[in-house]
Amino acid sequence: MPFSLESTALDDVKIVVPERFPDGRGFFLEVFRQDLFGALGLPDTFRQMNHSRSAKSVVRGLHFQWDPPMGKLMRVIVGRAFLVAVDIRVGSPTLGRWVGMEANADEPRELWAPAGFARGFCALSDVAEIEYLTTGTYNKAAESGIRWNDPAIGVEWPVTDPVLSAKDESAQTLAEWLARPEAANFTY
Repeated sequence: MPFSLESTALDDVKIVVPERFPDGRGFFLEVFRQDLFGALGLPDTFRQMNHSRSAKSVVRGLHFQWDPPMGKLMRVIVGRAFLVAVDIRVGSPTLGRWVGMEANADEPRELWAPAGFARGFCALSDVAEIEYLTTGTYNKAAESGIRWNDPAIGVEWPVTDPVLSAKDESAQTLAEWLARPEAANFTY
């Protein structure tokens, strides 16, 4: 099978490892295949593909969307990055817990996190490019973020002085998110 799954500390977050087929010209791999993803219990339909380029030490996130709820399959296609998913589902036994993994373009691994998780990443190389497939289309009116350094979550980012957007720098805490009525869209 051209994909294998690795478990993480959070049951619903998976690492997808595509099989790489190298030869003297380079390599080939399948990033997504509907029939095999479905057989592995992963989503077999994605609605949008995004591409992000960041300079070293940029932290983006922790982002999520509630209407429509959006799962993300993230992968690094240039450089190295630290990919993160945080459980923000009301009533979840792992609410506020996070998973992080270093990924790079030379050893393809993809991080799957379903709707109800906030996602983000940190660029570790001079340039990092991340592609992600989403299960929903972007809706600016129903998207938000959790503060990257919320002490209630405690993500151990591999940078000490991150480069942030104004939006990410002023994002809400997990407690502030959970007090909003929209949080009820993510129940366990």
